[in-house]
Amino acid sequence: MAGCLLPSGNESVTLSVTVVRALEQRGDGDAALLYLALLRHQGTVPPRSLAGELRWEKERIERAEGILRELRLVAPAEEEAPPAPAETRPEYTADDVAQRLEHSAEFRSLTGEVERRLGRRLTTPGMGVLLGLWDDLGLPADVIYLLVCHCVEKTERHLGPGRRPGMRQIEREGYTWARLGIDTQTAAVAYLKRYAARQESLPQYMAALRLPERPASPSEEKYILSWQDMGFGPEAVALAYDKTILRCQELKWPYLNGILKKWHEAGLHTPAEIEAGDRPAVRKEPARSERPAGTQPDQDLSWMKKYIQQRDKHREV
Repeated sequence: MAGCLLPSGNESVTLSVTVVRALEQRGDGDAALLYLALLRHQGTVPPRSLAGELRWEKERIERAEGILRELRLVAPAEEEAPPAPAETRPEYTADDVAQRLEHSAEFRSLTGEVERRLGRRLTTPGMGVLLGLWDDLGLPADVIYLLVCHCVEKTERHLGPGRRPGMRQIEREGYTWARLGIDTQTAAVAYLKRYAARQESLPQYMAALRLPERPASPSEEKYILSWQDMGFGPEAVALAYDKTILRCQELKWPYLNGILKKWHEAGLHTPAEIEAGDRPAVRKEPARSERPAGTQPDQDLSWMKKYIQQRDKHREV
């Protein structure tokens, strides 16, 4: 039996007899291959992050993952860890990059297209970032290219034509896409359409804040997009701006943001809702002419009883 197997290096994975039997009985090659890939990573990555490594589409890896969950070979979905934070992202060496460029035509093609889009050659750390998006996060090559183009357009809009993003900026955006589940070309295109529509509305918000006609800065854009997410239009933001100026005599973004958060928590989003819900309550009291001078509202009942008794007494006389 040993003579049938060829040496494969020092790395090895171990499967228990119970696991082997479960995979054999199910008879699904994709599930078995995904399980082996998870073992190679020692179970430190979520199954779907291996889509890029296995060259599988989203539907294929989701199906294989579902089978492994049915066989109780991976944790339930709710126990799955989120993407690794920045400090634990894998660091790829020059050898890692060189081997991937040599053995993967797809990664080699992706690298060339990204270099052309950025207008520069990628350094080894830069290629390591690209490899992390492709290998660690499992983003397909076409999605990564759309991601890079998106980052280029954002940088040119904020800094001017010809400016290009750094690879760390692209990496951060990639992890955001992964958290949002943007891992197919269809999902990426839909996200970019929504993003473009929101960008078109930014000038209206800038006008509501009495700011000059210029592109919003990254920090300003972050505030405005969060207000859009809460459901506030430019008119509601203009009301919050007015309150901010009255209180602070100048535009203070954190203070204005606090007003909008308060309205959001109260379920007030449109100008009509805000004006109705933000108006102080008025206590209605009986008019002075409706009670004798010197009486208080809580004395009205005793006064009325006394008046009725005196009236009835006079009628008897």
